[in-house]
Amino acid sequence: MKTMSTDIVITGMAAISAAGVGLDPLRKAVQEGKSLLKPIPPEIAGTDGCLWGKADAFKGGDFMPPLKARKFDRCSLFAVVAAGMALKDAGIDRASMDAERTGIVLGCGFGGIANSEAFLRGYFTSGAEGLSPVLFPNTVPNAPASNASIENGLKGPNVTFVQRFCSAESAVMMACRFLQEGRADVVLAGGVDEVTETMIKGFREVGQLKSHGAGFGEGAGILVLERGDHARSRKAMIKGTVGGIRTIGRLLPGRETEGAEVLLPKDSDTTLVSLSGTAAAEDVFLAHLPTVRRIETGPLIGRSLGMGGLAMAALVLSLEERAAGLHVAASPEGPYYAIRIRGGSPD
Repeated sequence: MKTMSTDIVITGMAAISAAGVGLDPLRKAVQEGKSLLKPIPPEIAGTDGCLWGKADAFKGGDFMPPLKARKFDRCSLFAVVAAGMALKDAGIDRASMDAERTGIVLGCGFGGIANSEAFLRGYFTSGAEGLSPVLFPNTVPNAPASNASIENGLKGPNVTFVQRFCSAESAVMMACRFLQEGRADVVLAGGVDEVTETMIKGFREVGQLKSHGAGFGEGAGILVLERGDHARSRKAMIKGTVGGIRTIGRLLPGRETEGAEVLLPKDSDTTLVSLSGTAAAEDVFLAHLPTVRRIETGPLIGRSLGMGGLAMAALVLSLEERAAGLHVAASPEGPYYAIRIRGGSPD
């Protein structure tokens, strides 16, 4: 095993969301601060006034032959395309990269649901003869990361996290661990998710559409994390650096202050905070950072279990050179994350 490294930098990013395809639409959405959520048709939601953030500008056929695109589920298409975009943004060429030292770790919550529905519908309507082997590989949440690794030639570590609203944050922490332990030189990390009619109808049927299903979004946000020495050796442009990552699994009600004391940095140089997950993050973090400017992508492009990758990309896009940023996220019952990111190169 190589010597442990705490020098982790961000050399590339990619974003697919309701704002559009690419980093510029996400940057514009954050700068303008206008919601891009659209009404969910009443026949799906069962009522008026519900919103979602569909990535309508994304078409898989724009990036690969339509027949090839058809073999992937939508969530995998997000991941495959975003991974390729992130590598290009980092200046990493597939032909020259060390595939064995390049990995991918993604958070994903609802990936595979659409294909699972279609797969099971075939069985319940036509029995075993109705099961489609083409659909089966894409019925699991780790299909997006697996398909992205195959299509982009990534042969290093490959892990998927389903960690509720902190799935992408868990992925980034694991990616940093791989880099620190010398298991890889480059790891693509972030989150990917999709929103489907079946999901919305499911939330409606269990009476959670307004509390948990409202404002769901879809897309992919991926950061290219790299060992600092590796990035500098290839003269890569450094977009940001990753500092400490702090996490707590669960906080009992009424002990939010204790969580803030453990998770928040002790210094006061943070200039920008990005928020992901649910309102639980506000209880733990934001009350203790009242004067720090914040960006919140959820009201703009929607939220979901894997949308933290887009929030982190938005933070990097918004940070000035060497400015200190903090990404915070929480699920209702935990976990809670605080990830320090500084803009630009540390040199």
